[in-house]
Amino acid sequence: MGVYLRPERLDQALDALSAQPLTILAGGTDFYPGRVGQPLDDDILDISGLAALRGIEDCGEHWRIGALATWRDLVRAKLPPAFDGLKAAAREVGGIQIQNTGTLAGNICNASPAGDGAPNLLALDASVALASTDGERSVPIADFVNGNRVTGLEPGELVVSITVPKPAAESASVFVKLGARSYLVISIAMVAIVIEPAKGAVAQARVVVGACAPVCKRPHKLEEALIGRKLNDGLGAVANESHLRDVLTPIDDIRASAEYRLEAALTLVRRGLSELGAKQGGSR
Repeated sequence: MGVYLRPERLDQALDALSAQPLTILAGGTDFYPGRVGQPLDDDILDISGLAALRGIEDCGEHWRIGALATWRDLVRAKLPPAFDGLKAAAREVGGIQIQNTGTLAGNICNASPAGDGAPNLLALDASVALASTDGERSVPIADFVNGNRVTGLEPGELVVSITVPKPAAESASVFVKLGARSYLVISIAMVAIVIEPAKGAVAQARVVVGACAPVCKRPHKLEEALIGRKLNDGLGAVANESHLRDVLTPIDDIRASAEYRLEAALTLVRRGLSELGAKQGGSR
């Protein structure tokens, strides 16, 4: 095994990162499975001892999700309905052991096209706070996850938190995904939606599709078409295939064909919109 460091202060961690390249270890739910049968010779920076990176808190104008907040922490946190989609994803990420250990920040740093965290964070208009010995900067989630296993992290930087601007009071969200089974599965397609209502209609909508391109995609033409639509269980009918073909680039793989993924994504979008429409406005 190479170097193993487990600092207890953030400044110690940042100093270590500035001195040499290190593999950052938090929950380890991606790190260890990826090294089964291989020698553990990475130079490790274990950040699990950094108490400052824990917790989920209301900071006035935004919510702060610490880099060490686990999926189970998200499920248990008292958050507004706009976070219901993110909580739904948290309940479906692996088994209880994974949920108790894995972190949301680790999920987005892993930058898998099928990661369940990124679609919900994009729908919430979240940003990622990055720290180094040079200071701190904030990067929108859309600019942080840049491709399959590619992030906006610069050398010497560490994710310290995820920030979510306070949503409108009546905002609601949903997360729906398709896999070979309900749990312990990589998504074939997934959809996260946040809707801000006004007078029984859609005032703003953020629709995000995951696992159908190298990064999550927002079909902006669909979002524009939703503005002003009445909130009811027929809201899903607004979505059509052209809205998604414009932005998605699904692939053929062992889990599904590209065409199946596109069809599944449209079904999930319609289902999610109809669910939110029924919840906020009722039946037609």
